[in-house]
Amino acid sequence: MASYKAPLRDMRFVLFELMDGDELASLPGYEEFTRDLIDPILEEAAKLCEEVLHPLNRTGDEEGCTLENGVVRTPKGFPEAYRLFREGGWTSIACDPAYGGQGLPKAVDTLIVEMICSANLSFSLYPGLTAGAYVSLSNYGSDELKQTYLPKMVEGVWSGAMCLTEPQCGTDLGLLRTRAIPEADGSYKITGAKIFISAGEHDLTENIIYLVLARLPDAPKGIKGISLFLVPKYLVKDDSSLGPRNGVACGAIEHKMGIKASATCVMNFDEAKGWLVGEPHKGMRAMFAMMNAERLAVGMQGLGVAEASYQGAVAYARERLQGRSLSGAKHPDKPADPIIVHPDVRRMLLTQRAYAEGCRALAAWAAKNLDLQQRHPDPEARKEAEDFVALVTPVIKALLTDLGSEAANLGMQVLGGHGYIREHGMEQYVRDCRIAQIYEGTNGVQALDLVGRKLPADAGRLLRRFFHPVSAYIEAKTQQNDKALAEFVQPLGKAFVRLQQATAQVARAGLRNPEEAGAAATDYLRLFGLTALAYLWTRMAEISLAKTEADDPDGFYAAKVATARFYMQRLLPQTSALFSAIMAGGASMMAFEEAAF
Repeated sequence: MASYKAPLRDMRFVLFELMDGDELASLPGYEEFTRDLIDPILEEAAKLCEEVLHPLNRTGDEEGCTLENGVVRTPKGFPEAYRLFREGGWTSIACDPAYGGQGLPKAVDTLIVEMICSANLSFSLYPGLTAGAYVSLSNYGSDELKQTYLPKMVEGVWSGAMCLTEPQCGTDLGLLRTRAIPEADGSYKITGAKIFISAGEHDLTENIIYLVLARLPDAPKGIKGISLFLVPKYLVKDDSSLGPRNGVACGAIEHKMGIKASATCVMNFDEAKGWLVGEPHKGMRAMFAMMNAERLAVGMQGLGVAEASYQGAVAYARERLQGRSLSGAKHPDKPADPIIVHPDVRRMLLTQRAYAEGCRALAAWAAKNLDLQQRHPDPEARKEAEDFVALVTPVIKALLTDLGSEAANLGMQVLGGHGYIREHGMEQYVRDCRIAQIYEGTNGVQALDLVGRKLPADAGRLLRRFFHPVSAYIEAKTQQNDKALAEFVQPLGKAFVRLQQATAQVARAGLRNPEEAGAAATDYLRLFGLTALAYLWTRMAEISLAKTEADDPDGFYAAKVATARFYMQRLLPQTSALFSAIMAGGASMMAFEEAAF
């Protein structure tokens, strides 16, 4: 059976040493969040994830959710675990104190989300969808809606869900048919069907607050005619108590490849009473506030599974005896050597490790900028942080889930046949993680967003938020001529040049023919992401190289440098192949006759 131990040592390194987390306390509203307060919070989160959530991961997968007479039951232990989760204040961790939240920095919340996803990905979706709904409602809801719904959602007594997809439309939301008819009292009657609704119906909370995309009678066609509505499962009385059941019901739950303890529902709205969120026909703007938050959270799902799978693979590789080391027996007192001595097993383990630790650094970089965007006193600094988050959101969603899926498959491979059976829990990671590449906008759509929207925005303004600091860092370190750091700076510099050249090529070709940008999009996002990881790995190596033996009694920094070296030598070279594919253009795929498929 798989086990999980929160990687608190690495999380502290990323937060406080790489991202200068001590600076968070200098931001308005974050003054009390010093390391002395943050460390115990991370430790308590780790304890909850290790002792409460992770033991339910396999049993929840085996039991799944059930639907009977319109009522969805989560697996045994989930309601009790959610109660402990809520009572511990974890639903309110990063929410505004004005609504009962604790107001912790996003940089801290992101690490907690990773732990939850590692421990129990299915469970993570219930509070995760509420967090996304909170973001949308707090940004675009009226004062009345916020005062009525947010305190209970922050407390965790009520939960949230987002209702976008319909049978005939997923990515192309301009095709949706759900209708909203205005009522005399200012409310609306919502009618339509939504599918693939995560946490759409369950037994964990007293009420569920749906954010629903629908069309008003006078709505323009296409995506510009979509409005966003708040529809509660139970209507709410003036005193905040629950009233009668609204016209919304679960018609079915999906039978899925993974995340089986997460209720993925078909939701039917039959003249359900709802209220407009934001302006008429401007629903996509409000919904994207939620979707962008969810895309970052989905990236953390990929990272969380990568970390859990790595831990399971390492534990097995230390114990499983098979064959002898190619250079001679390493454990002659045993009938065979543990498989961790074999080069190919080490290749797989180090790939998992390098991806997990690199992705954690990238997620922390984005999370810190979210805090700067919200709290920095300088408007220009806030704008720069906002630009950076906008740029890297599709990268984090796609890269972390792609690499998370690769890492999960490597973890299963390390165990061989024992990874393919249920006993060790490794095959569940593969199944659970796979959806993260699909929902909240497939990774192909994220790549199109990067090349089609983010790259050309304001003549490349967003790109400068990444390109300028990386370029300045490479130039400064090259001039310093630090021989110890050179083995990291030099490959970073080469990858960065390839990224710059590929960016220019995608921009030029895309202007001539949009399909050229589309053909390059996925490869370009991966090139961008791997280069970003190379920059972060170089910085992590620089920090670690500066530590003396006295600073490193447990070998943490030495292992960090060794992992950085593996990334540069064995994983970053992928950027050469990606660059070649991008520069080749899209003719070979677009000229292929459709009938020949």
